[in-house]
Amino acid sequence: MPKFIIEREIPGAGELTGEQLQNTSQQSCCVLRDAGPHIQWLESYVTDNKIYCVYISPDKQAIVDHAEAMGIPANQINQVKAIIDPTTAE
Repeated sequence: MPKFIIEREIPGAGELTGEQLQNTSQQSCCVLRDAGPHIQWLESYVTDNKIYCVYISPDKQAIVDHAEAMGIPANQINQVKAIIDPTTAE
């Protein structure tokens, strides 16, 4: 299944408390359980004003639906075309 990177513009994201991040994570997991096994959240990276999420999903629409159910933005959704790392140079 395709992998996607979602960019969410959330002013002050880097100042969210551990409890706020936990609550958001729990809410996301509940929405994903209701959506079914076709969409999976792998991890997210929190920066000052954005959160970058990595999902496995059959398509962009499932990610849009998840964002709408959560009430959070999915400002950019990009499908991963390749993964590279230092071993790629070998």
